[in-house]
Amino acid sequence: MNPETMLVPLNHKAEHSWNGVRGVFTDIDDTLTTDGAITADALEAISALKSAGLHVIAITGRPVDWSMPFAQEWPVDAIVAENGAVALVKHRKLYQEDTATRATRFARLQEVATCVQREVPGAVLASDSAGRETDIAVDHSEFNHLNESQIAQVVKVMQREGLNASVSSIHVNGWLGDHNKWQGACWITRTLFGRELQGETDRWVYVGDSTNDQLMFERLPHSVGVANIRRFEAELQHKPRYITQGERGAGFAEVARTLLKDKGL
Repeated sequence: MNPETMLVPLNHKAEHSWNGVRGVFTDIDDTLTTDGAITADALEAISALKSAGLHVIAITGRPVDWSMPFAQEWPVDAIVAENGAVALVKHRKLYQEDTATRATRFARLQEVATCVQREVPGAVLASDSAGRETDIAVDHSEFNHLNESQIAQVVKVMQREGLNASVSSIHVNGWLGDHNKWQGACWITRTLFGRELQGETDRWVYVGDSTNDQLMFERLPHSVGVANIRRFEAELQHKPRYITQGERGAGFAEVARTLLKDKGL
């Protein structure tokens, strides 16, 4: 095995190599949550990071309406939802696209959703679909099960119909536009802090768990997969640098402890 493609255990990371980090981006499902709910250790870890003066931004494929209560309750700077299209900053909702563009694309997305369900046996829309404004999602592992062939077929139909498509640990997401998790991270960093993420990738840690985190793994050198990313390891073209011992929220808490220790906090 090529050593450069191996996931390095987080506890083997060089000491103090994260001393210059100023914030953490994180996925939500199966990174902060277990069975759909944030774990107590993950929530405590976010609070500890914020108390230490670090930024915490969640980036998810989940819909904006699903994300809204968490943006208000969790001690995060923002939640960027629907794979980068919209951000929630407490009670504020920020969009990358204007109202007319969103309306036109929403209508097209519904057409593609119907097409997917017609062409892929067993495909059903995610249970959170009513809260989606800029994308569609097909459930493959949350409340409905699709095998690898069915998932690939959903992706193929979405792409054939002109959509971007990505596979998370629970859904296949499809959307129109140039946004994605990386572009959304750059947008919210610029919007909230007036900073260009492209020029300070070594100042941020990213934590994720699946194939739809690859853009972030590729671009941020301090990238971490929680232990349950092993499920997708063979499918990853761009892997995280490190892997935690713990799964899901326990893995995120491990990342937070490592970062705080590096900074002497």
